[in-house]
Amino acid sequence: MPPTTDPRRAHPLARLAVGVATMLVLSGLAVALFFNPAWVTFAQSRAGAAAATGWTEAEVREVTTDIVIEVWLGPGTFEQEVAGAPVFTAREREHMADVRRVVIAFAATVLVGALVLLAIGVASRGRRWWGAVGTGAKVLAVGTVVIGGAFYLVFDTAFTLFHELLFPAGSWSFDPATDRLVQLFPYQFWTETSVAIAIAALGLAIVTWVVARQLERRP
Repeated sequence: MPPTTDPRRAHPLARLAVGVATMLVLSGLAVALFFNPAWVTFAQSRAGAAAATGWTEAEVREVTTDIVIEVWLGPGTFEQEVAGAPVFTAREREHMADVRRVVIAFAATVLVGALVLLAIGVASRGRRWWGAVGTGAKVLAVGTVVIGGAFYLVFDTAFTLFHELLFPAGSWSFDPATDRLVQLFPYQFWTETSVAIAIAALGLAIVTWVVARQLERRP
């Protein structure tokens, strides 16, 4: 009897890898939609960052664009200035360097997920893995609803837990009355951005799930 070519019955580790990789790639796409200067400056404007900092909208937009680009491309020193004055204190710069490390680690993980999908797709030699892709998308959709609901209902607690897991203790708490970091990225900014990312992730997961099911059923 020839070996099976049905990915639903063979290569369980590969199916798991495809599912996890699908979740990573879709999550990365959802984050990328909003972690860019266009969205960040729009959300800052809605949250009143200019009023909180005392800067003009143009100054906020210019310094924020530079910050976001530096998160992605480095060098990670975050020595921006407005009117000749440093934007961040040393402690704020240290936190932004930590943020950059987390972002780069996440981006690298997403890239690995994309490479896994590509490698398995090439190695499968025509075998279809749409069932595993659909499973990964379905798990992501359910997880987004659960985690997104938790963030929405108890945002403060979820936000604190998120930072405690990813950043050194005591390094991420700032005073909105004096610290530019939380003036530039206030509470409203994070709540609205979190909701937007969750909606995008859910939408991408549902579309991927539906498309994968249709492709899996094709002869």
